[in-house]
Amino acid sequence: MNIKTNKIAVIGSGSWATAISKMLLENVTQINWFFRKKDTVEQFEKVKHNPRYLRSVEFDTSRINFYNDINQIIEESDILVFAIPSAFLPTILENLKIDLSHKYILSGIKGIVSEENLLVVEYLNKFFNVPFEMMGVLAGPCHAEEVALEKLSYLTVASLDEIRASKFAELIKSDYIFTSVSDDIWGTEYNSVIKNIIAIAAGITHGLRYGDNFHAVLLSNAIQEIKRFVDTVHPITRDIKSSAYLGDLLVTGYSQFSRNRQFGTMIGKGYSVKTAQLDMNMIAEGYFAARSIYEINKNYKVDMPISEAVYKILYEGVSPKKEIAQLTEKLS
Repeated sequence: MNIKTNKIAVIGSGSWATAISKMLLENVTQINWFFRKKDTVEQFEKVKHNPRYLRSVEFDTSRINFYNDINQIIEESDILVFAIPSAFLPTILENLKIDLSHKYILSGIKGIVSEENLLVVEYLNKFFNVPFEMMGVLAGPCHAEEVALEKLSYLTVASLDEIRASKFAELIKSDYIFTSVSDDIWGTEYNSVIKNIIAIAAGITHGLRYGDNFHAVLLSNAIQEIKRFVDTVHPITRDIKSSAYLGDLLVTGYSQFSRNRQFGTMIGKGYSVKTAQLDMNMIAEGYFAARSIYEINKNYKVDMPISEAVYKILYEGVSPKKEIAQLTEKLS
């Protein structure tokens, strides 16, 4: 496939943005790509790869239009793919002067806008008047590192507009990327948020030297916890066992590439939250998500023992050893 378009923008410069750009360039002639820092672009153009992330992936930079002006790239693009940490989204858009309401926006952000306790689609709808029908969510299981290695991966494009979702799914499909579509933007995005909290729990238990048997129990209870929450917040018919939900949870809870699991492992081994954050090169979205989901759930009162345990460890300073020991009594 060789689709002629330069109207697709990737907003972000990290590993997931790099993986998405690689997937798109399998099928489209050009992409627009936003980097905040000019010097990063200069390095990229010199070495032909992202100088900080997935450096093994080489790009034909003649097919990339680089930008560091958010207004310019959005004005010149029709499809926007956001792949930045959720904490950075308000900052990136704070000086936006371009109307977003007629753009088709895909969220590759696996986090929640914590200042507002809103999903990305809810944030864009509330503050930028983007209709829900003009947004989609990219759901895994899919780690950027395996996309770089061209290992077979599956992605779901969730959107209320099935036609637009199907067209975008074709743009990222390849020999090593299989795609499907869904209409469950709320369920898939909440799952992407909560599975990062669960991965921190998996890391904590790993750091505390719990074994594979307990990890299996933890994750089987976790998918039930996620189902209870998403069915309460947005009750529609969904198969929680499908790859967009259970698969994404499993890869995040088990994979060596999971930054949230890595962060949790450090906490389980005795690192303070601040020290673990400083030692990591990338942001663990689950840290921010733990507080947001805890606060959101005050309204719904869903039974979420794993997420609550992570919140207490990260934000209330409860001993990981003590809290996980209490959690084991609540699982089955």
